[in-house]
Amino acid sequence: MNTVCILGLGYVGLPVALGISQKFVTIGFDISRKRISELKRKHDSNNEFKLLDFKNKKITFTNDKLYLKKGNFFIICVPTPVNKNNLPDLTYIKNSMSIISKILKSGDIIVLESTVYPGVTEKFTSYLEKKTKLINNKDFFMCYSPERVNPGDNSKKLKNIKKIFAVKTNKKNIIRRIKNVYNLISKKIIFSNGIKEAETAKAIENTQRDLNIALFNEILILSKKMNLNFNEIIRLASSKWNFIKFKPGLVGGHCLPVDPYYLSYVASKSNFKTKTLLAGRDTNNYMMEFVQYQIIQQIKIRNLNSKSKILLVGMSYKYGVSDLRNSLNIKIYEKIKKKFINTSVYDPFVRIEKNLKYKDLKRSFDLIVFLSSGKKFKDLYNKYKNTKNTFILDPFDYYS
Repeated sequence: MNTVCILGLGYVGLPVALGISQKFVTIGFDISRKRISELKRKHDSNNEFKLLDFKNKKITFTNDKLYLKKGNFFIICVPTPVNKNNLPDLTYIKNSMSIISKILKSGDIIVLESTVYPGVTEKFTSYLEKKTKLINNKDFFMCYSPERVNPGDNSKKLKNIKKIFAVKTNKKNIIRRIKNVYNLISKKIIFSNGIKEAETAKAIENTQRDLNIALFNEILILSKKMNLNFNEIIRLASSKWNFIKFKPGLVGGHCLPVDPYYLSYVASKSNFKTKTLLAGRDTNNYMMEFVQYQIIQQIKIRNLNSKSKILLVGMSYKYGVSDLRNSLNIKIYEKIKKKFINTSVYDPFVRIEKNLKYKDLKRSFDLIVFLSSGKKFKDLYNKYKNTKNTFILDPFDYYS
């Protein structure tokens, strides 16, 4: 019988832990005492799960490594950021593997879910073999199954999406154990014996999206410079059967701004100088400057002063999530509020200073800037669009 240990209980790990604990005894481990404390109270500060979601689950939340000794099926769901030089930072994986190396035993299964570049799973397999003297695919079984959660999107919960699962063993009892666990948290398991191929597949999923958004961002900028209707351009282009529609916008979070650098890094190690992988990064990073320029221009045109009332709408990196880390929106707010002391924000999904509730949005504003799109933000746009003496800036033409 599997006893499953989840290492890392963020946006990826918690859904995995709650899904598996429907059937199997599960240990949810995280180094953050604050995170463990709230989960023990059946509270998720990421706002992805409610009290009812914790009901009837066979799960223990802990930051005590000793609990992990009970496990025989380990799933690693820790962050894989880049450092200040945009190089892969595998510190969290290394720390997780170090913990596992001290308790690994014959028959254990380890699944890495974190996004990595091709070759990382193999690297840490060798690390575990060296530390434990156990042999992969004989004594223990190292696997790779990249996460595909989409925070804030109820239609893309774990049970609604297909899951890649790469493992090099054909042992029926191991495959059966894997299926028993992963069938609980996926619509369909797509098996592969190509671990490096699975690692690469995950990285290109987000790189492709980053590039496509960058293309639409450039089309948006071009349309503004030529005084063209961006939404009409996209409406007409969308009439062709193979046109793929994306929204322009600020690109933040933990995946899209990171994964292209992971692929670029491994390409450089293979003596391949890529021309496309990072092409979207320059454009998408520039969009923060693009928005700030438009805000400053409107401030000058309308003769606003340091005490003028400005409202920025949308603070997290995407609509519907509470995570402010890696958000370009918050960076724009930090810069604007330094010069304009009456700058407020509206985002019902986050906790931040000067964040107004919808019921408090009765006052007039000199300038309202929409940094993200979403139903509640559209409602706000419709509320103010005909308000006298309030100028609305919609930099990405979400509603205009």
